Amino acid sequence: MTAPYRVVAVSGSLHEPSKTTALVRAITAAIAERADVDAQLIELTQLGPELAGALRRDQLPPAVEEKLQAIENADLLIVGSPVYRASFTGLFKHLFDFVGQYALVGTPVLLAATGGGERHALIIEHQLRPLFAFFQALTLPLGVYASDTDFDGYEVATEVLRARIALAAERALPLVGYAAARPVDLLVG
Repeated sequence: MTAPYRVVAVSGSLHEPSKTTALVRAITAAIAERADVDAQLIELTQLGPELAGALRRDQLPPAVEEKLQAIENADLLIVGSPVYRASFTGLFKHLFDFVGQYALVGTPVLLAATGGGERHALIIEHQLRPLFAFFQALTLPLGVYASDTDFDGYEVATEVLRARIALAAERALPLVGYAAARPVDLLVG
């Protein structure tokens, strides 16, 4: 038997409750329905105050370092942010500023975002995908965007969004299995 996939989900939302966190949880659950996973959720609402003021990784408290190591050692990252002024949240970017430049090479990343309407859906292509391209991560071709109309309160409410989450999970797993099986020394070159 193989070890469970290490799935780390990061919600860039600055609020709780949060539609972004609900979306990231739903995607994580869809992955867990299809594969054996050890899943961890990192919420910036909880972690944010510990990031404040740090300019270098060695200035971070141990709890944040532990989260960074989880991100860097994930077999699959699920990352989501609400659209904030046409991009991801600043605190989301600040967290990833501390991730090692080569720590995510070849790591599959499932991108997700939420916004007030469909006009914000391109955040996945124009903001999130370039950020993870810098890390040489394997951004999965299918991202998941949800607008306010896809939720009832803070719960996924539409069949269209549920179907997109299921499709993203199914398409992600073969790539996660491939990436997790590769020797580590092939990832950094």
